[in-house]
Formats: sequence, C-alpha cells, structure tokens
Amino acid sequence: MDKHTFLYFAYGSNLLKERLQLKNPSATVHCVARLKDYKLVFGNHQGLPSDRWHGGVATIEHSPGGEVWGVVWRMNVADLESLDRQECFSKQEHVKLGSYSPVEVFVSTRGQELSCRTYMMNGCVYAPPSPQYLKVIVMGAEQNGLPMEYQEKLKAIETNKYEGPLPLMKELDRALKPK
Repeated sequence: MDKHTFLYFAYGSNLLKERLQLKNPSATVHCVARLKDYKLVFGNHQGLPSDRWHGGVATIEHSPGGEVWGVVWRMNVADLESLDRQECFSKQEHVKLGSYSPVEVFVSTRGQELSCRTYMMNGCVYAPPSPQYLKVIVMGAEQNGLPMEYQEKLKAIETNKYEGPLPLMKELDRALKPK
C-alpha cells in the first residue's frame, strides 16, 4: 500500500461499482475477500429508518464461525472524506448522526490477509431492507463474482416490500445505462 491509497472492504450497496463510484470515482476493484467471524445484518441507526433506502441497511456484527463476503476496493486517500460522509452521516438536515463508525478489519483472500477500512452501524435496531436496496447488493455480488452460495443467501433475504420511489435508484439507473 502506498500513502496515497487505502483498502476499503464493502459488503453492502458499495459492492456495486456504479454505486460506489457515484461519489468515489477513484475506487477500483482490488479483490474479492471474506471477513471471518462476522455476519451480515440489516437495521437502522437507533431505529431511525433510512431516508435514502426506505428500509434497513447493511451492517456487520461479530458472529463466531460466521462469514461475510465482499469486495476490497483500492481508493485514493482523497476520496476518504467522501466515503466517510456517505457511510457515517445521515443527510437529514445535514446533521452528523454518526450512524456508522469506521473500523479496521482483516479479510482473507487467496491465502493472504489484508487490513481494510470498513464501517459498522452504531446502535443498530434490526429492520428488513427495501427490495431496491437488496437488489443493489445482489447486483454488486453478481458483478464481482462473489461465491454462488453467498449470492443465493443474499437473494433469500426477506425485504420490507417497499414500492415507493427512491431518488438514489434514479441516479444509479443513469449510471448503469451504457454511455
């Protein structure tokens, strides 16, 4: 690693390249990796529903024997502030809620361990994700070739069946359209 880049382990909507690159253009795939002794859960910070996704959002929590698959992105240090803003704070009236905290995790890939930045939700109250949010995660898992068994597990997650509009999905749809 050089002093101009860092490694970021994504396990939620940032699995999808187009989602992450909306605000973090330097992100490039480094590898697919596994985080041991954790599990993927969905919830809201202190029970406050996500105004961005209209449902629970992904986080990880310690779970001996569990595993979370994700993508390690190499990013420019210049994008760190943008990533922190995206992950840590709600847009509600630009108040810093501190919904996520950055943490260092060690992930396994091809027989080696990598130190990566990731984020864990503070005060998580479990809640199912919206179908749109889960779709973004599943698309990212497919795009990056996460193990099929893990992709099937993601597809089987129950959603809250929200059908309303999500402005972020419109932005993502534009980014996904071929130029």
